[in-house]
Amino acid sequence: MNLNTVLSQDLCCILEDSSKNEVLFSLINMITGKLSLKKDEADELTKGIFYREQLMSTGIGLGIAIPHVRFKGVSEPILAVGIRKEGIPDYKSIDDEIVKVVVMIIVGESQHKKHIRLLSIIVSMCKNKETRKKLINASSGQEIYEIMTGHQHD
Repeated sequence: MNLNTVLSQDLCCILEDSSKNEVLFSLINMITGKLSLKKDEADELTKGIFYREQLMSTGIGLGIAIPHVRFKGVSEPILAVGIRKEGIPDYKSIDDEIVKVVVMIIVGESQHKKHIRLLSIIVSMCKNKETRKKLINASSGQEIYEIMTGHQHD
């Protein structure tokens, strides 16, 4: 599975928000806009993401968070990526490192294998110190997209 099949440049951004909730809302809004979800579907997605965070923070360490949910309102997986170089101080992480890279994964309700596969790809990619450094230092959504998908454009 290539990330360019589930990620588009307009779902990659430099985050302005500094709180975890604001960041999650920003990424959710990007996805709901891209998918043209109805208000009740967008509310359902928002509830799903925040419920998942209540169970346990998705801050996996190394400055990375991967909020994720299986959601009946999508037929194909979709990602949104936000970077905040200064970090998101209130985003709890298992290693207490400040979260700077947030990759949101939304998959269909029955797409368990795709969900696990995407988590695996993103964790592997973000564990790479060079890739992580490039992401954190990215200056645009296009640059984030190129790093995540391996596509370089002139």
